[in-house]
Order: sequence, then C-alpha cells, then structure tokens
Amino acid sequence: MSGTTVAKPLTRRASRGGSRRRKRTVEQIIFTTLNTTFLLALAALMIYPLLNTLAISLNDGNDAVRGGIGIWPRVFSLQNYNVVFNMTTIYQAFVMSVLKTVVVVATNLVFTSMLAYALSRKEFIFRRSITLIFVLTMYFDAGLIPNYLLIRDLGMLNSFQAYWVPTIISAFNLIVLRTYMKSIPDEIIESARTDGAGEFRMWWQIVMPLCKPALAVVGLFVAVASWNSWLDTLLYNSGDQALSTLQYELQKLLASSMNAGVNSVAATGSAQSGGQVTTPIALRSTITVVAAVPILFVYPFLQKHFVSGLVIGSVKG
Repeated sequence: MSGTTVAKPLTRRASRGGSRRRKRTVEQIIFTTLNTTFLLALAALMIYPLLNTLAISLNDGNDAVRGGIGIWPRVFSLQNYNVVFNMTTIYQAFVMSVLKTVVVVATNLVFTSMLAYALSRKEFIFRRSITLIFVLTMYFDAGLIPNYLLIRDLGMLNSFQAYWVPTIISAFNLIVLRTYMKSIPDEIIESARTDGAGEFRMWWQIVMPLCKPALAVVGLFVAVASWNSWLDTLLYNSGDQALSTLQYELQKLLASSMNAGVNSVAATGSAQSGGQVTTPIALRSTITVVAAVPILFVYPFLQKHFVSGLVIGSVKG
C-alpha cells in the first residue's frame, strides 16, 4: 500500500514535468525556426553581391555589358584576370602592400597598446586629460592639405615612413584597448609588481597575452584599412614606382579603363589578348575580387577572437 501511495504522486509529477518540457521544446523549435529563417535570408542578402561580383569577374567582358548576370557566369572567361595579372607592376605592388600592411599593423598594435596600458592604470594621474586629447582627434581633423604639408615638411615624401608613421596610434583603437585592459583584475598587476616586474615587463608579459581577443580585433581593423588604402600612395609616394601598392595600381588600371570609354585599355597597354577584350564593369569586379581575397584568407584565423574582443573592448569601464 505504501509503495502504491508513493508511486502515484511520482507518476503525476513526471507527467507534469514532461508536459513542461514538451511546452518548452515547442517554443524552442518555433524560435529556432524563425531565427534560422531570418539569418538565412540575411546571409543570402549579404552573399549575393559577393557571388554576383565573382560571376561578373569570371564572365566575358563584352557579354557582361548586357547585364542580367546572377551568381553564375553566363560566358565563362578568365580574360579579365589575365588583364590584371599581366600588368608588369602588379607583383611588386602586391609585395609592397603586404609589407606595408604587416608593418602598419605591428607598429600600431605595439604603440597603441603601450599607451592604452598607461591610460588604463589608475595611478597615472594624467590619464583622463590625455584620453580627452585623443578623443578630440576623432571629431576634429586638420584636413588633407595640412596633413600633406606635414608629411612633406618631415621629409617623408616618397619614402616608406609615410605609410606607417602617421598610423602609429589610432584614437578609436586606443579606446578599445584601454577599455579591455581596464577589465583585467588589478590583483594580477599587483601580484606581478610585488614579484618585482617593471611596467614594461607587466605590459609585455602580463597584459599583452591577456588582451589577445582585443588585439585580434584591432589588428584586423588596421589590416583592412591599410590593405584597402590607395590614397596615401597617391599623395605621398606616387613619385616612386618601387613604393607603389596593389590598391594604387588597381586604381590606376580601373581609372584608365573608365577613361577609355570603350573596351578597356589597361595602364600598361591594350587589354585585348587572344581576340578577347575586357570592359570597365568586368574589370571593376575583377579588381574587387583580387583586392578582397587576401583579407578573406586572414579573417578565419582571427574570427574566434573577433566577437569576444569587440564586445568586451567596447563596453565602457
């Protein structure tokens, strides 16, 4: 009898718990379905322009003028890429772009993180004043001509220094890194200081390893900006072909194509080869793909740090 009496409540409780679980499961299924549908539609909107650009770049130039190309080439052709990669300066410019991006990212991360570490320490009495000065630079800029005159007066025209010296410290990246460093417990810094570590050693061996997510985010921002930049080459280093970058060479090729107004003429000569020609719309898509591919290869290695670093570094501390 006692066993029967105990079994009935247990059975009822189990059935109630099962109904609750079933109710939650239905809600989760509905939410997951709607969320997945929305994200798939959003992903399609984002992916379609990329696939369309790739399809146009792989399509015959004359046929691309007709329009109506979706995500698959209508008349497959590699002539557009032949025009781009047959430029005599393309490979040297690619190496210069890689070197420029690596140096800019390295110097920006080192100097910005050093300043961010100093501004994140409560014992530094001038941290608010210096932070305010850097924040003001985000809203007030001298302009293009004063910047050019400054680079000229510093003797950095037609030199590699014109690429990385003006980008040593970024105010936005400084705020992100400073905020992230302020989230590091003070006990870790005090423990290292008690063990005899100096400020430089604490920054390099303690703080920097803990800031890998934020450094990955900032590094990606700086790398994309440096890789896509061509105006600095035009303004400061256009007089030295050895300092020309990939984006600048592609920009010259596209400008030459657009100015021709007919079947494209490349910067180094005719774009016609083997009876095939390219057109501005096809060449523009090809240049976009060529310029974007290197960054697309870099991003997967930084993705695991990207979200956490951006969220934590952007929260006001």
